[in-house]
Amino acid sequence: MNLVESFRIAIRALSANKVRSVLTMLGVIIGVAAVILLVSIGTGVQNQITGQISGLGSNLLFVFPGKMDQGGPGGGGITKQFTLDDLDYVQARIGAQGTVIPLLQAPTQLRVGNRTKNSTLGGSDQNGKDAAAGTIDQGRWFTRGEVVGNSRVAVIGSDVRDEFYPGQNPIGRKLDVGGQPFTIIGLLAAKGGSLGGSQDNVVDIPITTAQQILNTRDISGMLVDVSDTNQIEAVKAQVERLLRPRFADQFTVFTQEQTLGILSTLLGTLTAMLAGLASISLLVGGIGIMNIMLVSVSERTREIGIRKAVGARTYDILSQFVIEAMVLSVLGGVIGILVGAGGALAMHKWVPAQVTFWAVALAFLFSAAVGVFFGVYPAYRASRLDPIEALRYE
Repeated sequence: MNLVESFRIAIRALSANKVRSVLTMLGVIIGVAAVILLVSIGTGVQNQITGQISGLGSNLLFVFPGKMDQGGPGGGGITKQFTLDDLDYVQARIGAQGTVIPLLQAPTQLRVGNRTKNSTLGGSDQNGKDAAAGTIDQGRWFTRGEVVGNSRVAVIGSDVRDEFYPGQNPIGRKLDVGGQPFTIIGLLAAKGGSLGGSQDNVVDIPITTAQQILNTRDISGMLVDVSDTNQIEAVKAQVERLLRPRFADQFTVFTQEQTLGILSTLLGTLTAMLAGLASISLLVGGIGIMNIMLVSVSERTREIGIRKAVGARTYDILSQFVIEAMVLSVLGGVIGILVGAGGALAMHKWVPAQVTFWAVALAFLFSAAVGVFFGVYPAYRASRLDPIEALRYE
């Protein structure tokens, strides 16, 4: 008997128990869909974050308090925070080699009338527009005079505009930030969402005003916009020399290339972990296939005995049951791919998700391998049945 005949018999056997076959495939469908969905989200977030950092330009240095090997920038290694005095100290000494830009972030609550919204407060100075905030869609960024004068002016993200002034021009409108009244002077272009939430749910204000509202002299970090890209490493070394007497080794300076490398490694590891967790459900689906195939062998013992008695070879019986397991896993894999890809496209509105060929190929090959691996033992048991004993089976 050739493979075509074995395939035909396998399909007929599966069709005879449609509900059981569908339920058996369900584990594979869920596993494959979960792998594709989680890998797509991980890949989408990785590409979005690295793309945003790359879009800032190749001439930036990122300076944060805390050591990377002690919890990372902003992590458990912080013993002393930066202040604007530290920024002025660095700026005065690097001079025309670069522009030092302060960064300050904190959660805040926004209010217009009786409507409120939780958001992210960002503080920067007149140089922070291109390096830290993004593209201005309407209005303008704040000026040096507004920074020095602790002005109550704000540049908002598109989510904030949609919440309080949907379909309207928000420039010149009022907005309460942390209980203080501000005038909206600019609207940032939409950036989209990420795993940490929407990047458009932000309000940027002058750094001095942010410190006043938050009652702090600290800043979260600094960006150094280096004038000459070829001098990145030299300026980095200079910044480290300047900060070391003040902070010992409790600070971290990254070039953009280093930042992208670290983020790519971390996010790649996260994506692999998500794929690994999702693959557990594929293993569960494979166990389900093996269980059903063993039941099928038990139910069809007499049929196997008759086929062997009329001349079916061990190979014929083996191939039939392996094909049945393969059909269940491969068909479940195809349906799972469609469900996972469709789910990723549906979630793209809230979370960046990117379906990649390697994720689809990995999920499909894994599902096929599950069918082979978990189908061989039941098929082997079926092929080794003694025809005399099988014909006596009731």
